[in-house]
Amino acid sequence: MAEPDGPEDRLRRFTTIWSRAVYPASATSLTRPEFELKLVPLARRLSEALRARTFDAAEGQAVGAALIDAHCTEPEALSRSLDCVDAYLVLYCGEDGPQEDLRNRSARLQHAMAAGFAHALRERTLAEQEAIAQAALEAQGVVAEALHSSEARFRAVFEGAAIGIGIADLDGNVLQVNNALLRMFGGTEQLVRGRKVVEWTHPDDAPQVWRLYEELVRGEREHYHVEKAFYRPDGTVLWTNLTVSLLRDADGCPQYQLALMEDTTERRLLNLRLRYEATHDALTGLPNRTLFFERLDKALSAREGMRFGLCYLDLDGFKTINDSLGHAAGDRLLVEVADRLQSCATAPGEMVARIGGDEFVALTTGPDTEREVDALADRIMNALVTPVRIDGRELTVRGSIGIVEGPTGERGPAEVLRSADITMYRAKSAGGNRYELADAEADARAITRHGLTTQLPAALDRNEFFIEYQPLVHLGDGSVHGAEALVRWLHPQHGVLTPDRFIPLAEHTGLIVPLGRWVLEQSVRQAREWQERHGGKAAAGPLRINVNLSPCQLTHPGLVSDTVDILERAGLEPASLCLEVTESALIGADDDLLKPLRRLSEMGVDIALDDFGTGYSNLANLRRLPVSILKLDRSFTQGMQQFPADPVDLKIVEGIVSLAHSLDLAVTVEGVETGAQAEQLRILGCDTAQGWYYARPGPPDRLHDLALVDATG
Repeated sequence: MAEPDGPEDRLRRFTTIWSRAVYPASATSLTRPEFELKLVPLARRLSEALRARTFDAAEGQAVGAALIDAHCTEPEALSRSLDCVDAYLVLYCGEDGPQEDLRNRSARLQHAMAAGFAHALRERTLAEQEAIAQAALEAQGVVAEALHSSEARFRAVFEGAAIGIGIADLDGNVLQVNNALLRMFGGTEQLVRGRKVVEWTHPDDAPQVWRLYEELVRGEREHYHVEKAFYRPDGTVLWTNLTVSLLRDADGCPQYQLALMEDTTERRLLNLRLRYEATHDALTGLPNRTLFFERLDKALSAREGMRFGLCYLDLDGFKTINDSLGHAAGDRLLVEVADRLQSCATAPGEMVARIGGDEFVALTTGPDTEREVDALADRIMNALVTPVRIDGRELTVRGSIGIVEGPTGERGPAEVLRSADITMYRAKSAGGNRYELADAEADARAITRHGLTTQLPAALDRNEFFIEYQPLVHLGDGSVHGAEALVRWLHPQHGVLTPDRFIPLAEHTGLIVPLGRWVLEQSVRQAREWQERHGGKAAAGPLRINVNLSPCQLTHPGLVSDTVDILERAGLEPASLCLEVTESALIGADDDLLKPLRRLSEMGVDIALDDFGTGYSNLANLRRLPVSILKLDRSFTQGMQQFPADPVDLKIVEGIVSLAHSLDLAVTVEGVETGAQAEQLRILGCDTAQGWYYARPGPPDRLHDLALVDATG
């Protein structure tokens, strides 16, 4: 069968599946097609909530409540609805969005639906209780009148009532009970009538229950209404809505007490079940994110002098297990991990929850959590040491934990969880299988990095980036050979940011490709402008431009075509462009990665191996790399601050220069800060250099002025 075409078709298909699943479990008088039409707006609300920019739990709660209005009050109707949402909502209404995010949002919508269903059912129950209470008051009048006027009429009301009715004297002796009450207690009339009212206590009785009873039998109160539990003769518990009224004689003197009981046991169990499903993880049985936030909020609102400790655990390499062994194996692993974590948090004030995917949290509260939270983290790490055996395989479980500890009353749940999340990722970045303590400064840096990451795309559109140029000087005659383009970000709040602050973020998000293309385009255009203003020649030939390439750009399929297009549009010869690639990016590079660099090299573009000496590459591999320039890392020049320089550093640089020249490679040195360094590097045979000794990175006009001075001086 062909799949539905448009979004509306997919929505109607989802609605049809939903109605077919839920209709048999509903108590509606509608036909199934009529029932399906009633579900269409609910399905549309779920679809819109799934794809909304921000998640709104109220939409899911409203859909859950609407099921009650549609007479889907049985637990089976909710269960089938949640199953349909889980299996089909993302499939038919998710369109082309990120599936993992949509699945997470679908799960949150299911929790919200369950919560809305439970709340609406409770409201409906309260309304019914109010109606029963009103009926009880009316029945009180009927019974009183019947006692005064006609025993026969009273007996008809008494025996025919659908709710349990009992009559006792003011001393609490049970005098009469109807059949409905006997059925509720599951006993004989002798078992019920032989007891006194005060014997029917239960541990869950509210404190005011027996106070209200004493007031009524003393004639100080006409009636009261409470929720009360009773023990049946077989030991099971009966929950009731209980209304007790005072009956007076013809002279108005208190004479009897009349009890009206509605059996609410099944309804209460349903509410408890719905509450459990809404607050517990279906896979592991642990408290879920909703319940955890309730507990955390309560813990953070505790009295002065109390503290809290939170461990945020993320399993290392869990995605690999899911991808290689399948989600069923991954689920079994999560269940085993949940069981182990549960055994770690057994002390009062401790709890464990699963808040999503392979992420778990453990909370401890009390006056001494500084010590307890470390002990809790140690127990968790030790619990994960033993491999988990699944389908004959022993799987090693590792985890990274972020710990937040502190006094209550200072931070909210969202802030605490964010700090724990940041700290957990810091532990993961440090190699994983460890825990780290939260640090306010580290949190601030992480938050700043996140802010910069989200602002990067707009920054490129708003032209907030600019380029500074640092001269490349020929060591033989001191002439300006060209310049390296260094991108800067003029941030509205943080001022000028250097590449180390945002280039790693751009690489992580993929924005480095459009940003790198913009830098290349601007730099090539600037190099062409220099050549036109300088007559096309400097003392050492045409002014050249060096542009850095990130590893992400190397693998981008448009690298060669973009470079050719930019050079042609600017009218710049390929020989005037040098692309710098870090040594670490080319370690172990295969032919597919080197192919675009070879094509550019064959066109005449120079390729420089940047930061040479930091990647521990095999020097023999230099012959297969399409590079024409080695750029020595600034670490090689640090030992040349004084003249004469450290002989060991000299020998290392001399050997590299000799090797490079034997392979027809030019040598450029970074980080030259003193004249002594420049002289030593010249003696060793280095070709070009750059550093603060010559000039700091600056605007393009300053480089042009330096080139003019060299050419005329």
